[in-house]
Amino acid sequence: MELSDLHIFRTVAREGGIVRAARRLHRVPSNITTRIQQLEASIGVQLFTRQHNRLALSQSGERLLVYADQMLRLSDEARSAVAGTAPSGVLRLGALESTTASRLPAILAAYHKVYPDVSVELMTGTNDALTAAVLDRRVEAAFVAEAPSNKELARQPLFRERLVIISCARHAPIHRPADVNGDSVIAFPNGCYYRRVLQRWLGERRLPSIRVLELASYHAIVACVASGTGIALAPESVLETVQHAAVARHALPKVYSDIVTPLVWRASEPSPALDALREILANSRITKRLASNLQ
Repeated sequence: MELSDLHIFRTVAREGGIVRAARRLHRVPSNITTRIQQLEASIGVQLFTRQHNRLALSQSGERLLVYADQMLRLSDEARSAVAGTAPSGVLRLGALESTTASRLPAILAAYHKVYPDVSVELMTGTNDALTAAVLDRRVEAAFVAEAPSNKELARQPLFRERLVIISCARHAPIHRPADVNGDSVIAFPNGCYYRRVLQRWLGERRLPSIRVLELASYHAIVACVASGTGIALAPESVLETVQHAAVARHALPKVYSDIVTPLVWRASEPSPALDALREILANSRITKRLASNLQ
């Protein structure tokens, strides 16, 4: 079992198919197929099953992926340590849509400037989906809104955020849940921490009667709110990035509005590339300025 075989196997697992993996690895699909077949033959198990025109990991494949991640990461660490070089390779990160829009551009630009040999792959999703991706090793770390109480995860608090309710400009002032009776809620799908905050503010008794429109983009959410479709909850930092957002902002009590965005990662599996990012986050003037914006 060679590291190159594990690299190909991991890429197929992440991409969900031979063709997409071949495109990412700049190889022909037949070569990828052959290498996977050779790997399966060498260890005597089937690593993939086909589900709806997409390759899915078998149980044996899922177990091997854990070891492949660890072995490839250790290989990169050993190479950097022996050569005395800066981190290189791929750093897979996850982030909330809000964090991606408002916080990450300056940070990733600073990171790339210092560590140009690290290629950052970014996936976005809800709080719960990103946490699961870290635990499943699909990403090395993620910027989330709520870190679970899990001993497997380490966390680094980063950005202070203030959440506000937004409505169309002609909406009456919103001070309490009764002020939004009859309004639809526009939110990300279940698993979104901000959606849970809004639901807690509204109260359990109101939830069964509330109409929810699920969208996956803040630009779409803000546009729908501005048109009068409903109300939503959003970080003020995101609203600053949406040009000409014709919405009214309504303050929430601090118990609902003030949150801190942490970076989470598997505590037992740091990497040079991730350690470098954490150092930049801890020491960067950009991060400190962003963290203090709402203090």
